[in-house]
Amino acid sequence: MNNQELKHKAREIREEVIKMVTAAKSGHPGGPLGLADIYSALYFKILKHDPKNPNWEERDRLILSNGHVCAVRYASMALSGYFPVAELSTFRNIKSRLQGHPSITYMDGLETSSGSLGQGLSIATGIALGLRHQKKTNRIYACISDGECGEGMTWEAAQSAVHYKLDNLIAFMDRNFIQIDGNTEDVMRLEPLPEKFRSFGWNVMEADGHNMEEILSSFEKAQTHKGSPTLIVFRTILGKGVSFMENKPEWHGTPPNAEQAKQALEELAKA
Repeated sequence: MNNQELKHKAREIREEVIKMVTAAKSGHPGGPLGLADIYSALYFKILKHDPKNPNWEERDRLILSNGHVCAVRYASMALSGYFPVAELSTFRNIKSRLQGHPSITYMDGLETSSGSLGQGLSIATGIALGLRHQKKTNRIYACISDGECGEGMTWEAAQSAVHYKLDNLIAFMDRNFIQIDGNTEDVMRLEPLPEKFRSFGWNVMEADGHNMEEILSSFEKAQTHKGSPTLIVFRTILGKGVSFMENKPEWHGTPPNAEQAKQALEELAKA
């Protein structure tokens, strides 16, 4: 896909996210809207994967640490052919495969179940090390949030990944400065966050998470880096594309009502 087609897919992902959380009357719209451009790039350009064969041995692994943003992953999976788009309407239903936090018990195409924040980078580090021992060339991508960098496990994983020189590990951060209790720098100051990872020995890049050219370039550079793991710090806007949601902490985990959803979809259609 070319960049314009990827941008169109990102809009479709955002539209499906709004529909999903509105139908469920629960869920997290803000983060998924902010990650849509990145996930469009991943599922339709970057990842080596096969929707018709989700457990393909040669696939890249995508670890979702911040599992509450799973609507963006489900929408991306459906639009790329893992399951029918119509199934997205079952999001968060008790008997649905599309649980509010992803579970490998119910669905192929996921690498881990996720719930508590902060575990993803550790899991990704373990998988990256295991695949390297098996002399596999698969890449491991780990989606992490900025808020979870206030947890110790993240930094233990960051240290281990460098120690083992895991250049098959590419982590990317949703740096929107917002978590459920407000601005990250008010809740638990994280800055200078890129420098902290650099001091551990990571190859760190910073990019605009809504600029498709920068997103693709960052991932492509990360794929060729050798000798250490890579972190891409994507600057994103929570609620991107919906005017009344953008940069508003209250939309971290609040679904829109029917009228708000109508407005959101109208705005996205014009984007």
